[in-house]
Amino acid sequence: MAIGKPRNNKRSSSTSYASTISTVVFIALCVLGVWILTSNSIMPPQTTTRGTTTTTTTNTNTYSSSADTRVAKSNDRKDPPAFEDNPGELPDDAIKSDDPHGDEKSQEEQKSEFEIQKYSDGESSTGAANEADGNTDKQETEQENGGGDGKNGEENSQGKESGEEQEQQKESESQVSEESTLTLNQQGVHTNENENRGTTQQGSENEETKQTGDEERNVIQEVEESKSQEGESHENAQESQHQILDEDEQQRLQQQQKEEEKGDTQRGDQNEETQHENQQHQEIQEVTNKETQQNEGTEQSQTATEEQESTHATEETNTQAENQETQQESQQNESRSGQEATQGTTTTEEKATESNSVDSLPTGENSGIPKESKESKKSWSTQADQSENQKERRKDGSDGKDGSIYGYTWQLCNVTAGTDYIPCLDNEKALRKLRSTKHYEHRERHCPEEGPTCLVPVPEGYKRPIEWPKSREKIWYHNVPHPKLAEVKGHQNWVKVTGEFLTFPGGGTQFIHGALHYIDFIQQSVPDITWGKHTRVVLDVGCGVASFGGYLFDRDVLTMSFAPKDEHEAQVQFALERGIPAISAVMGSQRLPFPSRVFDLVHCARCRVPWHAEGGALLLELNRILRPGGYFAWSATPVYQKLEEDVEIWKAMSSLTASMCWELVTIKKDKLNSVGAALYRKPKSNNCYDQRKHNHPPMCKSDDDPNAAWYVPLQSCLHRVPADEAERGSEWPEDWPRRLKTPPYWLNSSQMGIYGKPAPDDFATDYEHWKRVINKSYLNGLGISWSNVRNVMDMRAVYGGFAAALKDLKVWVMNVVNVDSPDTLPIIYERGLFGIYHDWCESFSTYPRTYDLLHADHLFSRVKKRCKLAPLIAEIDRIVRPGGKLIVRDESGAVGEVENLLKSMRWEVHLTFSKDQEGILSAQKSDWRPDSYAASS
Repeated sequence: MAIGKPRNNKRSSSTSYASTISTVVFIALCVLGVWILTSNSIMPPQTTTRGTTTTTTTNTNTYSSSADTRVAKSNDRKDPPAFEDNPGELPDDAIKSDDPHGDEKSQEEQKSEFEIQKYSDGESSTGAANEADGNTDKQETEQENGGGDGKNGEENSQGKESGEEQEQQKESESQVSEESTLTLNQQGVHTNENENRGTTQQGSENEETKQTGDEERNVIQEVEESKSQEGESHENAQESQHQILDEDEQQRLQQQQKEEEKGDTQRGDQNEETQHENQQHQEIQEVTNKETQQNEGTEQSQTATEEQESTHATEETNTQAENQETQQESQQNESRSGQEATQGTTTTEEKATESNSVDSLPTGENSGIPKESKESKKSWSTQADQSENQKERRKDGSDGKDGSIYGYTWQLCNVTAGTDYIPCLDNEKALRKLRSTKHYEHRERHCPEEGPTCLVPVPEGYKRPIEWPKSREKIWYHNVPHPKLAEVKGHQNWVKVTGEFLTFPGGGTQFIHGALHYIDFIQQSVPDITWGKHTRVVLDVGCGVASFGGYLFDRDVLTMSFAPKDEHEAQVQFALERGIPAISAVMGSQRLPFPSRVFDLVHCARCRVPWHAEGGALLLELNRILRPGGYFAWSATPVYQKLEEDVEIWKAMSSLTASMCWELVTIKKDKLNSVGAALYRKPKSNNCYDQRKHNHPPMCKSDDDPNAAWYVPLQSCLHRVPADEAERGSEWPEDWPRRLKTPPYWLNSSQMGIYGKPAPDDFATDYEHWKRVINKSYLNGLGISWSNVRNVMDMRAVYGGFAAALKDLKVWVMNVVNVDSPDTLPIIYERGLFGIYHDWCESFSTYPRTYDLLHADHLFSRVKKRCKLAPLIAEIDRIVRPGGKLIVRDESGAVGEVENLLKSMRWEVHLTFSKDQEGILSAQKSDWRPDSYAASS
């Protein structure tokens, strides 16, 4: 909207203004005095009717009004054209005022009035033109009435008999006639004033009239210059106001541009347009008030107007500043969680799920669960507290939020491992410093001090993974282009190369004819195992390509498979690409990252682990994590072959297991596969330990915490079995699937839960909360095709409620309990799920591109207190497959930082939403990779 372009003009002084007014008044009084002295009779005053208002004016007022009208029309004598929407092209007489002083308004003021009327009333150009034409007709009628009065005055004057008095009377009448003539001049109206006068008299009168008219024109010109200067003063004030508005406008535009870079939502755009319209209304109203105040006609009113302008300008600035702050706060909240698609637009899908997203926010009335209780921390220990050799990572001067965080320049990782880079297992610098590799230290975790901020390249020819369950039988060769294992283990039906696929016949070293037969063979050997009921959570050591765990899904069993990153290249990567749970780990010099007494069964089929060596340290580690009453299934050549080496190993194993009080339940031979298996059982009480003749291996010291597992060295000792009935491990969990929903028997009601309720109630509330969130929001509200989701990770699990709520989907969930969080991982295992300890200031022990979906509930706001976010986001990009998803639930500020980092890596952010300072984000990894490589470290 244009009100009028500000111009730079000089401001009139009060002295020139007073001089002009004095001149006008003096001339008017002179004319009046001459007329009174020379007239024999007093002329009646002229009366002008405008609408319903009758205004009586003296000749002085008529003179002033006529002069203004004459000047206003002096530039154009043509018929008024039909005006357009552009206010700069309005005709002079397009707008007429109904007030008696309306003709005194300047052309610019009329245009302003037109703009105000057009904006506020919403009239079209045609409607405004019709109204203007009607006003013009009124003016013409009034002018004709004035002209008629002038003619009557002339005829009355010609009837005078006295010559000298008649001449003076005619001079006075000529002045009145001149006033009428000025009014009718634009319309071509001419009046013959002295048709019956003589030539001499007419010439004399015309000369006098001309002189008087010249004087009047000079006066009028001075008046107009004064008014122009007054208008210029108004325009200067208006310009000052516009400058204030322009500064605010520039600030608003800068803010708008910044928000657009973050990806403005349609709702944000609509709010911005509404606020802009409100600002326009305020600007128009402000200008109207100023113009009305400035047309008072006196210096005192002008001064008062200027003071009011200053006051209004200040109020306007303050109001706009408040609006600006409100607008910024609103946009900041909505930009972090509002419904933004990748190019800054909200999809129909997002709009449809907004209410569901609100219901699923982690806090507030709709959450069904409170925030974590600070008091509860006193009741729960953490891995950081329990683990003696815990690596402390502290915030290194920055949380990743620097000046270039949004425009972070990413590069490809320049490492020997290439597309299979695992930072904590491929740290060549740390590996070169190792003094010994006797205990497989070179296969253990050695994380860099600073997490890498490079992106792992994708293998050439990579394709989106095949969906489960077909992926169990075949995967794309170019996704894991490693044929060596097929060459070495192809005859054992591990893996084969078949065209563009890698196929998995389902075999293994000990079950060439298929894993399902082998699985049934184990249960037949020990019927109490009862897969999927009594036995639910299994650990597979030295898993190979994890076909054993892959086919245990058919028996409703969840298996944690692990193997080292060794010469059997990419065996764990094969497993994860197939959709089978697995991690890269080794039984070396440190404890496995699991709690004590959590696995129902541990399996080893030719796993190449020297269980009997060094006092049985590795087998004692299995004893730590095996549930009392749980089974160890050992299928290896020492069990069924009679070679000298095998016989010696068998003797050593028999002695060791006996001293550990393990019961050899049975030794069975599988005729189909020509293998045998020995099944051992861990004791359920301490009776055997107390009756041993030799204290070897020794019992662990009382201060040795069996649950401490994060970077804790192996201990060659036995932990006692819990004797208290209320202690975890003293009883076997309920059968699956009842154990999923039932709070563990050892959760004490006197213990405060994570969220502040008694622990059993906390457990139940958490489960109900996540069922509601997943059903209302995650399944249908985030645009996720769950048929394409198989491998899932909960990056900050508490009770495992998120994983439990996904039970009916064909997915598995790796529950990660952070080392600085309450140690709730035993609860997760107790309910028939599994997980691992981890510190997200370090890289996770998995291959790149191995998970379909990562879920992070209030993770980033906690992690950034100890380490930078950029390496963590780079780690997420490494773990997630192209096309994979990330769901973040956290404080709004943390969500915003994560969103910026994801966008810098070309992730597609499908949804952001916030409420009560809590936000949710859903994003998808794209196929984008940088073009350049980082410098070699």
